[in-house]
Amino acid sequence: MPLKAEQLEKDGLTQWPMVMGAIVPVVNLESVKPGELVFDGEALADIFLGKITKWNDLAIKKLNPNVKLPNEAIAVVHRSDGSGTTFKFTNYLSKVSADWKSKVGEGAAVEWPIGVGAKGNEGVSGNVRQTRNSIGYVEYAYAKQNNMTYTAMVNRAGAMVQPNVEAFQAAASNADWAKAPGYYLVLTDQPGEKSWPVTASTFILMRKEPSDKAASAEAIKFFRWTFAKGSKTAEELDYIPMPDNVIELIEKTWSADIKS
Repeated sequence: MPLKAEQLEKDGLTQWPMVMGAIVPVVNLESVKPGELVFDGEALADIFLGKITKWNDLAIKKLNPNVKLPNEAIAVVHRSDGSGTTFKFTNYLSKVSADWKSKVGEGAAVEWPIGVGAKGNEGVSGNVRQTRNSIGYVEYAYAKQNNMTYTAMVNRAGAMVQPNVEAFQAAASNADWAKAPGYYLVLTDQPGEKSWPVTASTFILMRKEPSDKAASAEAIKFFRWTFAKGSKTAEELDYIPMPDNVIELIEKTWSADIKS
């Protein structure tokens, strides 16, 4: 999760986004295929609040009239450790559900009303895969690479979207990094009919006055190489490279913020 500009200044740090990705709900439901089930933000928040407890609840059935939903209890799985994934997920739920915002809120770690905690994407995915009728959330790249049953979602525009490169790019298209102090942007619940609702960026943190200037310079060389040569690799791993105009801003940040 990114740090706000005042925190960066206090700690003598600088930060920038490296790549963009997304967080997706994942489920373990018999005969349900990846992308077949769909949620909107309100239903998702109510599940993690414990207000929706059965898979055949009317709210889920209305969103999925053609999916056979079992009359079974929903087993909720969430992160037990602090994480950027949880921050983005709870940030999104806070934007789409006033109930969630008032009762739980957002953060890298929160007091979950219900569910079983698991450490890391690995723990959440392992629990979901081992527990019938369960639901959790993980990074999309992790869900895809581990053949998990991810869901579709209804976005801010009211359109049903699948998690894919086009949807992630659409969500990021309105991001105004130039006007974001310290590049602090949370790309959840973005406008646009094609936008995936829970997109995120991975951030790099470095000290403005490094104790080892040679090591700092080598790190910058590596990051410069990743921006110049790593786009294809990022896409193969289901992440979205930063746009060229943002890379230009970031390279100016290196020159302005980091003392060599």
